[in-house]
Amino acid sequence: MFDITRVYGVESLVTFAAEALEAVGLCASMSKTVASVLVEGDLLGHDTHGLALLPGYLASARDGGMALDGAPDILNERPVAALWDGRKLPGPWLITQGLQIAMEKAEYFGTFTLSIRNSHHTAGLVSYLKPVTDRGLIGLVMASDPTEQCVAPFGSCQPVLSTNPFAIGYPARGGAVMLDMSTSVTTNGMVKRLHNEKAQFAHDWLIDAEGNPSRDPAIRYARIPGAIMPLGGFDAGHKGTGLGMTVEALTHGLSGNGRHRNPQGWQNNVFIQVIDPAAFGGGDSFAMEAGFLGDAIRHSKAATANGPAPRVAGERAQALRADRLLQGIPLSEGILAGLAEWAETLGLQMPQNS
Repeated sequence: MFDITRVYGVESLVTFAAEALEAVGLCASMSKTVASVLVEGDLLGHDTHGLALLPGYLASARDGGMALDGAPDILNERPVAALWDGRKLPGPWLITQGLQIAMEKAEYFGTFTLSIRNSHHTAGLVSYLKPVTDRGLIGLVMASDPTEQCVAPFGSCQPVLSTNPFAIGYPARGGAVMLDMSTSVTTNGMVKRLHNEKAQFAHDWLIDAEGNPSRDPAIRYARIPGAIMPLGGFDAGHKGTGLGMTVEALTHGLSGNGRHRNPQGWQNNVFIQVIDPAAFGGGDSFAMEAGFLGDAIRHSKAATANGPAPRVAGERAQALRADRLLQGIPLSEGILAGLAEWAETLGLQMPQNS
């Protein structure tokens, strides 16, 4: 792994990323939103889905792969559901806008579901959920690329599925619960990182084209590529396969932009749903029940004396976020090298480290 050697203030990173995005033509309001979402990923410790993504976004904006301005097309709309064509607009901006509408609608109708086809990359999905839980709402976000095949279904050695991430956040007494996970045992970002570092996974999270378990990320780049294993791996991968199929049904299926249409070019389909507990058993009752379960998990007996203590999903990330807001965000040399290259290309000053 790269050594983390420098720490940066949040605002300086947001400003740098926004200025870089504006420099390649993205409108100012979208640039600020995208920059904020990427930095939120680093705040939460998801450094493969933070500013590590910025060089790819800048290249795509420069080369025409990302739309630089405009609005999504509304293809279908009902009181509690809608379908947008994202027109390759930045995923962070589309999801932020979509969630804002979904929250307002959910507070009136009790729930709202939005499907988005043809979005640009969506960044880390948990990065969108704090504004939802802060309003006492439940948020669910899924994303999938109908052109990507990198995960083998359980029992297969051929890549068929995407990594199919999803995130859910909900309010709870004692702090919101936030879960962000792929339905595969690891992500494409981690495969790429380890491959670049000439490192291997600690476990057999990959399978080569002949069906052999592997820890070597290079098999994803072989002439006949291997695949990432679904969540559950070689023993219980049927569970991850089923979850992955569900994400693809709710993203590709509901958006009407799935694999059977043989879509061309990189793209993401997104599923967003917001629920207001007040429309059901009540917001206070929901938060009390979620908090009660969270306390039961925290106070349960640890499996080993020296192992990790039981904790609730998202607890570590939220603690890290609070610390990094005060102390700054550490960035690895690898991430900094990518940012520095674009700073030189665009004539920008690198952010000053703390």
